Amino acid sequence: MVFALMGDHYHNSEYIRTALTRDIVKDMGISVKMTDDYTSLNAETLQGYRMLIVHRDGRIFPNGFGPLGGERETVEVSGKDIPVVSEPPLEPTSGKMMTWMQPHQGKAVRDFVQNGGSALFFHNVTDVGSSNADFRDVLGAVYAGHPEIRPFKVRVKRSDHPIMEGITDFVVTDEQHYMVYDKDPAHILMESVNEDGFHYTYEGKDQGTTVPAVWAYEYGKGRVCYLEPGHLLTAHWNPMYRKLKHNAVRWLLRQS
Repeated sequence: MVFALMGDHYHNSEYIRTALTRDIVKDMGISVKMTDDYTSLNAETLQGYRMLIVHRDGRIFPNGFGPLGGERETVEVSGKDIPVVSEPPLEPTSGKMMTWMQPHQGKAVRDFVQNGGSALFFHNVTDVGSSNADFRDVLGAVYAGHPEIRPFKVRVKRSDHPIMEGITDFVVTDEQHYMVYDKDPAHILMESVNEDGFHYTYEGKDQGTTVPAVWAYEYGKGRVCYLEPGHLLTAHWNPMYRKLKHNAVRWLLRQS
């Protein structure tokens, strides 16, 4: 019923699998096909599914993360930099970051939702919008950075949507992701707020203290919902956030 693409260099797929298994498979009795193989996302794969979940960013490191190849390279172990020694020497690699989503994949997502499918997007998926216009149009936003992990409030902005039934403000310790939101502000259901007045700056621009955290809307014949928390398993398991996810899945699958 649900196809879930999850996990990247910064977000291990195992904790996401744990969260989705508890919150959707066990709690709701919904079958979810989970994978971290980003190449598997295409029109053919999505056939037969009612909903797509994406919980990953848009980045890959095909040659490894960071430059490798010399004995002066180090790896951090227990807070210490340990020299990487190899005999024979490692071949140099650039560790260059690339984007994974191809034009046909973004189009597949757009067609899937336009034709009646639903999409549930989590956390760092806004980064995918940086490299694919079709995907950005479905998601409705593009990445604008995040500060270090810290506590912040997720505050109700609009309570008259089915996803918001029984939902009140809650606090998580997580990465507070910022983004450029493209759609009608009326679709924003919750926002994340730094009540201590912390301002985040991204690429020299002050992003402020408040940013959209939950939105939902109709897209063609389908439906879209974005939920911002998700860097830590503890955020996923916040009781109010779990209820929010349950509500979102029911709305996306037209069960409410």
